Amino acid sequence: MGEWIDTNPTKGIKKFKEKSRERFLYSDELLRFFQALSEDQNKNLADFFMLSLLTGARRDNVLTMRWKDMSFEHGIWTIPETKNGDLLKIPLSDEAKKILQNRRAVNFESQWVFPSKHSKSGHLEEPKSAWKRILKKAGIEDLRLHDLRRTLGSWQAATGANSYVIGKSLGHKTQQATAIYARLNLDPVKESIDRATTAMFKTMQRVKK
Repeated sequence: MGEWIDTNPTKGIKKFKEKSRERFLYSDELLRFFQALSEDQNKNLADFFMLSLLTGARRDNVLTMRWKDMSFEHGIWTIPETKNGDLLKIPLSDEAKKILQNRRAVNFESQWVFPSKHSKSGHLEEPKSAWKRILKKAGIEDLRLHDLRRTLGSWQAATGANSYVIGKSLGHKTQQATAIYARLNLDPVKESIDRATTAMFKTMQRVKK
């Protein structure tokens, strides 16, 4: 049997302070990001990055997005189980629905929204090289794929959404917000996402001029 240790061996060691990341796409960066996506030859990955931004969903959830979880009638994407272990319903903006409907027209034989013939899973798995290519073309530095979630949340905040609505749309869960989440329906969440999407796509319109 082991012996008790009278002193804490970690005593005096300072904990590493993790800095909270605040990176998201600013207006000028968003313009270049949209332009780089529109010019990229890989439509599959361009759609993946765009839907990651428009839904604010985590990378793995977008990679494993399935048609059976989509309701175009109600404009809802249901994620059966998130990182938190909960079911999450994400309202789809008109732009997100348009991308999905276009993909559905050509990917109707696959269960996956982002199918891949090069992976064992049958769906897209690793977008790292494409992400680097897009950022290089857009002239954007220090942006992670996960920062697209923060970008949607930031634009929601900029267009008037409160923290509870933003948390609901991104699938965040805190004890403080639990009671409010239980009473909050998806209408204000969808309205918030629509406002944020409209604001972001006003930037894209400059690309088309």
